[in-house]
Amino acid sequence: MRFLQLVLLGLIAGPTLIGPIDVLAEDHPAFSQGNAQTTISGLIKCGGWRSRPSAIGEVTATDGSRWTVPARVNYKKSLFADDLYNGCGGKQYSSLRDIDLNKIPIRTQAGGKEVFTAYIFADNYFEFYINGILLGVDPVPFTPFNSNIIRFTAKRPFTVAAMLVDWEENLGIGTESNRGASHHPGDGGFVAVIKNAQGATVAITNKSWRAQTFYIAPLDGKRCLKITGGLRDSRACSSSTRNSGDGLLAAHWPIPENWATARFDDHAWPQATTFSNDTVGVDNKRSYTNFVEIFDDPKTDAKFIWSPNLVLDNVVLVRKTVR
Repeated sequence: MRFLQLVLLGLIAGPTLIGPIDVLAEDHPAFSQGNAQTTISGLIKCGGWRSRPSAIGEVTATDGSRWTVPARVNYKKSLFADDLYNGCGGKQYSSLRDIDLNKIPIRTQAGGKEVFTAYIFADNYFEFYINGILLGVDPVPFTPFNSNIIRFTAKRPFTVAAMLVDWEENLGIGTESNRGASHHPGDGGFVAVIKNAQGATVAITNKSWRAQTFYIAPLDGKRCLKITGGLRDSRACSSSTRNSGDGLLAAHWPIPENWATARFDDHAWPQATTFSNDTVGVDNKRSYTNFVEIFDDPKTDAKFIWSPNLVLDNVVLVRKTVR
């Protein structure tokens, strides 16, 4: 009784309830409803029927906070990762054998002397960090699907981190026009392989990475979202295709400033969830299939990773320490 009285008086903070599981107040998301206002109509101009506009918008949550959707990005040409396959006017290698690594610039901003090469395919957008230093961004934020290579120096151990964004056409509610519907929730996926100068694999994406979600949409309501410890779990929420965005919600969390640095404590983040090639849907994408010898090496087979919900979780941060 004494504990209950203190809670009612506000002297002890009680838990916040979103879904069936109690949530710590500091992990309570902000919720917005409806479409965002477009602030940038598109980051890139790329012709062709497979191209989608990579627009950015701003939405105001019910608590008055404002959020950039699908994400606040560092999209600068000077940071573009080099191409493996880029259907928007970039290079389109048919295999790894066609690539002369000596012609790929080495990015030295993270320090160190040992040279590494990262091979990356992201659905849709990534930003690649080493020890908190941004070394490369995806030059094609939405579609057509592309893949990239980044050469860099570092000193082991180093922390590799990436911000991953599943882009959206209907800003603020996480949907796109697809499969004959105006509001289809898209899916994500990220695969990477890092090799040293001798060609030995030093890291692949798998469940040993940490992954945390920071933007979830679309949501029919709040109660399907379950938060336990560091897990922000939207798997009980509907991922149905719709012909209207009426009433759809989105959940937002602030991204920590130092999340990509080596000193950031990610112990509360869940382990990454892995997904198959079939689930992500890459078997018809040359930006992936041209390089299966690196992504699907039988000895070091990299897995697609994301948070537990590949469809509704739209901004995911991932981290791994390479030793």
